[in-house]
Amino acid sequence: MSHSESHVINNLEVHAHSAQSHGSIKDYLVGFVLSVILTAIPFWAVISGSFSKPATVWCIVTMAVVQIWVHLKYFLHLSFKTEDGKASSLSFIFSAIIIVMVVGLSVWIIYESNAMMMY
Repeated sequence: MSHSESHVINNLEVHAHSAQSHGSIKDYLVGFVLSVILTAIPFWAVISGSFSKPATVWCIVTMAVVQIWVHLKYFLHLSFKTEDGKASSLSFIFSAIIIVMVVGLSVWIIYESNAMMMY
């Protein structure tokens, strides 16, 4: 076997092993069930109308944050337990910070431009 053939075979073995670490059917089902529950709770809180408006808003925001965590853990497989997980998680956090900054600063610039046009 030549060097290039053994390199291709080794790469295939590495990809086969890394594909197993992405998650199992159980992980996907747990994530799906948690997502459905975390969607149903705020839906029920709004439909029932048994809470005050601030309590309903806090319920929606809290369930949204928890659902973001569920999606990151069970579907995007972000974790700080392995080196690859650390790299993926840190690059995700960096990207999220950049997106929040771009959107936030754009809104600020548009608001300030609108305020200056009113004078």
